[in-house]
Amino acid sequence: MRTDLIKELNIGGKVSRVPIIQGGMGVCISLSGLAAAVANEGGVGVIATPGIAMHEADLGSDFTNSNNRILRKEIQKAKQLTKGVIGVNIMMALSNFGELARVSIEEGVDVIFSGAGLPLDLPGYLKGSTQTKLVPIVSSERAARIILKRWKERFNYIPDAFVVEGPRAGGHVGFRVEDITDPEYALEKLTVNVINEVKKFEELHKVKIPVIAGGGVFTGADIYKFLKLGAAGVQMASRFVTTYECDASEEFKQMYINSKEEDIMIIKSPVGMPGRVIRNEFINEVNRGEKQPFKCPYKCIVTCDVVNAPYCIAESLTNAAKGNLDKGFAFAGANAYRCKKMYHVKDLIAELMTEANEAALLDQKK
Repeated sequence: MRTDLIKELNIGGKVSRVPIIQGGMGVCISLSGLAAAVANEGGVGVIATPGIAMHEADLGSDFTNSNNRILRKEIQKAKQLTKGVIGVNIMMALSNFGELARVSIEEGVDVIFSGAGLPLDLPGYLKGSTQTKLVPIVSSERAARIILKRWKERFNYIPDAFVVEGPRAGGHVGFRVEDITDPEYALEKLTVNVINEVKKFEELHKVKIPVIAGGGVFTGADIYKFLKLGAAGVQMASRFVTTYECDASEEFKQMYINSKEEDIMIIKSPVGMPGRVIRNEFINEVNRGEKQPFKCPYKCIVTCDVVNAPYCIAESLTNAAKGNLDKGFAFAGANAYRCKKMYHVKDLIAELMTEANEAALLDQKK
């Protein structure tokens, strides 16, 4: 069987032989362990910065420096474990976004992925560095158009790629609740729309900007489907939770494996966006109004309603990552319930690429 029908992914000269980006999963789910394992298998491994220092004793007293310190440590550790492509995911909504971007660039990370808002000023943090590539995460062609215009006019910088994240992604989703199930916002349609928008810019400026599809991509056949639509690669997150190399606790991983389709639900997050989670008793208590407002020792998310929020989302996600699911919950993609066994990252990527090549070969025979 041919296994060479799926092309490599090139992000500004950072080449991964497998066109899979492991999506950043915040609050200590994807750290150096998972990222390095993915990079070693030819994908792009991503360290998530949100909540990266939640385990640190000095977080409340020195929020900025504790996060900077742990991010440096995780990037350095990943680089020791792999020669592959390592990225970081930095949400625009983070109150320490600028510091995390600066640290990532100083440490020479290969790629910064940034969404949860438009990273309009991200190129300004490069300060002449050419090591780190910049990839905005968008949910519409309008967002891509705005970033292209702003980066070109203000910084003379062209995005090294775009990730299009659809409404079936895990965690916070950049859509209104009523749009999440609307076919007009299906990832297939969003991806084509962004590709067409980017093409106009490519033709005008004689450049090439890869577009990567993410949010609900689960199988190798899904990968091929998006490549056939014109995407240069895919972003996958939930599938990597149930790997031995994932940095989360075994209890967290088992929550995915034990979940059913009806357990995957949308909540209203304290940060002001819808969030996709796996229902558990903690979520039931929130829905029954049994959680009370708390005092926030730090404001990690700019948009968080710290006065009226019934719980701290960072602490809840940290508890879940550590396996204390009575005091937290798991973010998850729409297909998380389909994760029914544990994999080594090597075996998962091999399976996905075999499936993708099978789909490509079948398509060629039609």
